[in-house]
Amino acid sequence: MKLKNVLITVNNIERSIAFYKTLFGLDVILDNDGNVILTEGLVLQDAGIWRDFTGREILPQNNASELYFEEKQIEEFVERLERYGEETGEPIQYVNRFMTHSWGQQVVRFYDPDGNLIEVGTPMQMEG
Repeated sequence: MKLKNVLITVNNIERSIAFYKTLFGLDVILDNDGNVILTEGLVLQDAGIWRDFTGREILPQNNASELYFEEKQIEEFVERLERYGEETGEPIQYVNRFMTHSWGQQVVRFYDPDGNLIEVGTPMQMEG
């Protein structure tokens, strides 16, 4: 068995496509009217479709899951993140601003425009 995609709900598909394209370089592979598959296996689904399908409300910023990206040039990414907030007029909501963990990994955690938690960190060295 193979994990194929990770799906997140969003309120505005076009805004989310722009967010993930601008900040992460993800491109649209398939746009299926409320379900958009991006490169790297991320799927955006219109929140209304999700609510209709599950019969449940969505809890933004629930901190129950996280999208994790690795970036070697993390300082440049953090600058791009700040510019994005300024240029769009939608300030980035941080959980942890740019920091260095005790084990040396540099990270930043923030929410996308719909409250989905994202972490961007420098690549981890695997032992062995």
